[in-house]
This record gives sequence, structure tokens and C-alpha cells, in this order.
Amino acid sequence: MQALVVALGSALLLAFVASSASALSLDYYDKTCPKLEYKVRRAVKKAMKNDNTVPAALLRMHFHDCFVRGCDGSVLLNSTAKNTAEKDGPPNISLHAFYVIDHAKEALEAQCPGVVSCADILALAARDAVALSGGPHWDVPKGRKDGRISKAIDTRQLPAPTFNISQLQQSFSQRGLTMEDLVALSGGHTLGFAHCSSFQNRIHNFDAVHDVDPSMNPSFAAQLRKVCPAHNKVRSAGSTLDPTATKFDNVYYKMLLQGKSIFTSDQALLTAPKTRAVVSKFAESQGEFEKAFVKSMIKMSSLSGGGQEIRLNCRVVR
Repeated sequence: MQALVVALGSALLLAFVASSASALSLDYYDKTCPKLEYKVRRAVKKAMKNDNTVPAALLRMHFHDCFVRGCDGSVLLNSTAKNTAEKDGPPNISLHAFYVIDHAKEALEAQCPGVVSCADILALAARDAVALSGGPHWDVPKGRKDGRISKAIDTRQLPAPTFNISQLQQSFSQRGLTMEDLVALSGGHTLGFAHCSSFQNRIHNFDAVHDVDPSMNPSFAAQLRKVCPAHNKVRSAGSTLDPTATKFDNVYYKMLLQGKSIFTSDQALLTAPKTRAVVSKFAESQGEFEKAFVKSMIKMSSLSGGGQEIRLNCRVVR
């Protein structure tokens, strides 16, 4: 009976995803806010000049928004006296660069007030973050509405860096995403940085027999152990997710095949023949990776949680 309920729940979610995706369109704001894309790109570009971590932050922010209640901008909402919002949930504490979305929203409100949703701004900013880091550019379907519900407890739905391949597959399939989508979207780790706490489990007390995850390259593990000792006290300590952390490329997959991945969830991609084959394909061809990444991003960014409004301030419901 429980399996039937889960199956029905998944079927309803997939049906909802399909219907919400069809409601989006490429020309949604062509008449009501024609300078939308220029304004968002300008805000992202300006922020990147002062902080090279902005692209990774925006891409992660969009991912975390879409995986909880769909892409409805709920991750942008501030906590209140009566509610702890998503952005203050444990997996989201390290999210930053919310000001980029604020700046883009301010510019758009001056040009076309009350027209563009915060959820659409975030989807466009994530695309621009990739493109301005040397990655592909794609047309983003638009027409999302902003959600009014944001609860920290819901961030437990996010796939964790400690997930194995079965847990990852379940998390993605519940949202209508395939194993290839999983591998392609994991490639977003080509940008960014990980704090020690997110991969400590691989480099200290891994299991009863090994101190370090035996699937990890020994010299690479030694480097990480220097940066992140067992009783690390430096909150900012950690590692970039690949050596070219500000460039969108396929180095992440090459490092993965060399045993130089950071998260358990990265290494997990090599533990199933299907995902391992896709990793190898993307490691060999940046073109194949970019093509798949764009397809998967459009698919993921079309997940909808049924937002109902256009916020005037991205951090506060109307």
C-alpha cells in the first residue's frame, strides 16, 4: 500500500511538472519588459567583477530553489519572527549573493514595475552565471510565479553531498529527472567551493577499516587532510570543486575519473555503470557535456511549485 502511495505521489508530481513546463514560454516578457535579460545580465556581470564566487553561488541558489517546492523563488524569502525560511535551513546557510537578485529586481521595478517574478530573475541569473564563466548560453523559458511558502524544514528534501547513487537517483526521479540529468547537473560543480564539513566524512574516520575513502586518490586526499584536519576550527577552510573553479568546463569529470572528487555524491556517479559511462562521455567531450547540461537545466528550471504572485521585493511576500 505504501509503495502504491509513493508511486501515485511521484506520478502526480511528474504530471504537475509537465503541465507547469508547458506554461512557460521564451517570449513571455517580450512586450511587457523587453529589457529584462539585459538588466539581469548586467547585475550578474557587475557582481562578478567584485566577487568571482558569484557564478557558483547563483547556480547553486537556483538548484536549491527548484528542488524545494519547484522554481518559485522561495529560497529568496527572509525568515520572519514566526517562520524560519529555506535560506536559513542547514543546507542553505552557506548560500550567498542574494544581493545580485535584489539589484536586478530593483532595476526591473524601475523599468517595468510589478511584472517580472523573482523566480524568473533567478533562473536567468543562473544561466548568465554559466555563460559569463565561459559556459554555454541558452534561451530560458519564462513565466514562473513567486511562491509564498518558505520553510527551513523543507530543505531536508535537498540531495546531500553524502548521498549514494540510490539516494541520488530517488531524489532526481521524484522530480522527473533522469540519471543523465543527474550526471549533467552534477557538472555544475565545475564552479565553486566546498567547506570541510561537507566532505570531512571522506578524509577522516571513513569506516572501521579505512581512515580515508579508498576510492580517493591518496595524494589528493593528503592535500585535503592538510587543509581540513580532523578537528578543523577554521570555518572558511575547504577546497575548490575542481582546479578551474571559476571556469565552466568539463575538468570536474576528468578529476572524478582520477579519484579526485570532493563529495561522496560526486564519487557515487562512478558506482553505477550507467552514470559512469555518462561521466566518461562528458570527460572526453566538453561539447557533449554542455549540450546535456543545457537540456537538463531547462528541464530542472521548469519544475514548478505553483507560485501565485509577482513579488515587489524578492525577500518578502506581498
